[in-house]
This record gives sequence, C-alpha cells and structure tokens, in this order.
Amino acid sequence: MNQDEIQEDVVPAKEAAEQDAQTPPVHPEDQELHTQIAEAQKKAQDFMEGWQRERAEFANYKRRIERDMKDIRQNAALDVLLTLLPVIDDFERAFSNIPDDISGHAWLEGMTLIHRKFLKMLDEQRIEVLDPVGQPFDPNRHEAVGMEDSDTVESGHVVITLQKGYVWGDRVLRSALVKVAP
Repeated sequence: MNQDEIQEDVVPAKEAAEQDAQTPPVHPEDQELHTQIAEAQKKAQDFMEGWQRERAEFANYKRRIERDMKDIRQNAALDVLLTLLPVIDDFERAFSNIPDDISGHAWLEGMTLIHRKFLKMLDEQRIEVLDPVGQPFDPNRHEAVGMEDSDTVESGHVVITLQKGYVWGDRVLRSALVKVAP
C-alpha cells in the first residue's frame, strides 16, 4: 500500500466516525420514545393547522355576517321609503291641481317644503326618480299601460309618464307607469 491509498482509506473512516458521533446509537426504549415524540409533534402540527383553518373560517363568517347585516339594514330602509312613495305621488298630484285662490298662501308653502323634504330624503338614500318621457321604452324599468299617438315622440318611446318610477343603483324599486308611442 502506498501513501495515497492509505489516505483514501482514512477519509471514509473519518467521515463514518463523524456521522456516528452525530447520531448516537438508538436503544429500543429510546426508539419508542422517539416514535411517541414524532407522533406528538405531528398531532400538534395537525392541531395548529386545524386551529388556523378555523380561525380563517371564523374571520370569513364574521365578514359575511357584517355584510348580511348591512344588506338587511339597507333593505329595511328601502322598504320604509317604498311605503312613502304613494305619499310623494299624492303631493305631486295635489301640486298639479292647485286652485288660483290659494297660490302663494303660507299653507301651500309649508306643503311644498314637506314635499321637498321627502324628495331630499330619497336623494340622500341615492334613490333616483324615473320620469322617462321621450326615452325608449325599457320593460325592465317601465310598465306600459297603454299606447298613445304622438307627433313629437318616436315609435317605441315613452309619451306620458302616469306614475314616476324609482330606482336604487341597478335595483328597480317601482317601475314607471307609462304610455308608449305605437
């Protein structure tokens, strides 16, 4: 054996000794303990993952409930406003038939202010009035109750609005009752 061959034999023996020093020999009692520790660590990891998953699900649940509560409040407010729409219609019909003898009367001014408050309340809730005279008939937003000839409006367009409609965003609260040009 020459010096190089001896050097090659020594290196693998030295690496093996280092590996043995790092991992002590395992006794049968220790093996069972290591198995129990590994099982406990796996169980702890499973519990941690389950806890994190439940925490995320709870956060999603909380957001969903908050969104649902906001929608419920908004729908309740819209329902109340819907019950007031006939009152607004009555005000507008009354204002279109004011006798000349009470024009400028303080009582009439008071009624006008009340009507404006109703309209302001609708505006604050972002409710838009549909008065589609001259616009093309839209069955999603208008309800045709008849046809009427017109020289000023094209065929298929609204000639007269009999009752105004109301929308909130994309949601139609009440369709406008209209007559359409044939």
